[in-house]
Amino acid sequence: MASKKEKIKELEDLIKKTKYNKRTQAAIGKYKAQLAKLKEGEEARRGKKIGKVDQAYAVRRTGDGTVILVGFPSAGKSTLLNALTGAKSEVAHYAFTTLSVIPGVMDYKFAKIQILDVPGIVRGAAAGTGRGKEVLSTMRNADLCVILLDATRLSEYDVIKKEIYESHIRINQELPDVKITKTGKDGLRIGSTCKLRKIDKETIAVVLREFKINNAEVVIREDITVDQLIDVIEANKKYMPAITIVNKVDLISEKGKQEIDKKIHPDLFISAEEGTNIPRLRELIYQKLNLMNIYLKEPGKEADLKEPMVITKHATLKLLCEKLHKDFVDKYKFARIWGKSVKFDGQKVLKLKHVLKDGDVVELHMN
Repeated sequence: MASKKEKIKELEDLIKKTKYNKRTQAAIGKYKAQLAKLKEGEEARRGKKIGKVDQAYAVRRTGDGTVILVGFPSAGKSTLLNALTGAKSEVAHYAFTTLSVIPGVMDYKFAKIQILDVPGIVRGAAAGTGRGKEVLSTMRNADLCVILLDATRLSEYDVIKKEIYESHIRINQELPDVKITKTGKDGLRIGSTCKLRKIDKETIAVVLREFKINNAEVVIREDITVDQLIDVIEANKKYMPAITIVNKVDLISEKGKQEIDKKIHPDLFISAEEGTNIPRLRELIYQKLNLMNIYLKEPGKEADLKEPMVITKHATLKLLCEKLHKDFVDKYKFARIWGKSVKFDGQKVLKLKHVLKDGDVVELHMN
């Protein structure tokens, strides 16, 4: 009898060999569902719970956002951490210098952004090679991932993306707009508000039944793939933004840079050693974290526009209150707001679900 590992390999080969078309879509969907279930079972058997972080890798979140630097050993993560924050992460010209998480804080535009330097990941990291499981689990607690590549070792990029994906992390994606409501009878009722080009209803039904969902109402509001449907069913994925940075640009020619640009389309070329494009990287990190400034005003006093409070864009008054003090939500009476989120300056706002905008001045009134 084949072991789980052998079954996983068999299904992976089957998916690879089967040409995807209308005729084979349902079969491939079934294979992928079976593969996902087997992998989950294998992780459970090994006791490798998703999201569990080794104590050496557990870092308390601080500041206005947490960024993790992910890359192969000796890609230059420690040098980059030092360039961004002034932290003293050990730097050496050999692999595996960083053996635990080294945190630093980047001060930028009034924001305090936590930057984490973690050990380099290698092929097989998601399965635990080189403490990769702990490193990638730490990544799940971050707000932004910076994938750092060595300009002279571009082949590592595909490996990094695969290991991140295998760790149930989806970078630069959002949770698909699919709602599955289990029912006690009536079978599967599948509806969509858009045209489905990547998957048909027969395949959706096959995948759901593979996960023992035989009675449910399914509403799909965007064109999805089989993999995205499985992600929704399993409901254990972390969705986060990421930026790809190519380091050591000082070691390659302009032509080499152009070739890299064509192959992987990085967000930025830098040299952490030389300081090239570090200011641009700081700005890019700030933008990707989706931060904005809110100014607080005491009743009867002028607003202090020198020291803003940094908060994520589209934050509500409730989130602002929670960030200021744990009791502020319960004591909230109303707020007066000056800025783009209201119709007129000084407008009285009663509801905590009011969405704030960058540059708003907020005067809180408490019971």
